[in-house]
Amino acid sequence: MTRTRKPLNRQRVLQAAARFADREGIAELSMRKLASRLGVEAMSLYNHVKDKDDILDGLVDTVIAEIELPATGAPWKPAMRRRAISAREMFKRHPWAISLMESRRNPGPASMRYYDAVLGCLREGGFSIPMAGHVFSAVDSYIYGFALQEQKLPFKTSQELAVLGDEILKYLPVDQFPYFHEFIVKHALKPGYDYGNEFEFGLDLILDAFESRR
Repeated sequence: MTRTRKPLNRQRVLQAAARFADREGIAELSMRKLASRLGVEAMSLYNHVKDKDDILDGLVDTVIAEIELPATGAPWKPAMRRRAISAREMFKRHPWAISLMESRRNPGPASMRYYDAVLGCLREGGFSIPMAGHVFSAVDSYIYGFALQEQKLPFKTSQELAVLGDEILKYLPVDQFPYFHEFIVKHALKPGYDYGNEFEFGLDLILDAFESRR
């Protein structure tokens, strides 16, 4: 029985590019490799994308579309909180997106809807135009910074953290580094500790501070 191949379109090309980047890294992406993953000749891709730059622009729009937009009329603070959590979850799925998102110069429709929805939520929430910009910038800087730090951590699970903590303690004399030793033993190595929980704690501090300036 002959299996019918699904026809290519721009969305399929970009989705395949995102899956490739998730597995291999954005630096490894090329038209030839992407075409191979799709089971077509590289020239076939040019019927749907202009070139690699067009794919990169499209990838940004693809991942931004995964972020939950603030609902029209929603209270600004819970909407910004949910938006930030959704963005962090997206960065965990697509670690390459951090370096790519701010480097592109041609925002697509999903990106423009995203920026407009965030700014609209803040303006309708009572912030002036400059303050809306301050909130957007500060919260995004926090999201990006935390996501990048999370990616660079030398452990992924609580078990890996326990092994790392035990290794550090071997070279951490309690009399010389009492507070670092205390933090590891009485906090980081306690059952249930998850570094990821720090995200929402810090996020709430930022949002509370802006509420007082609104």
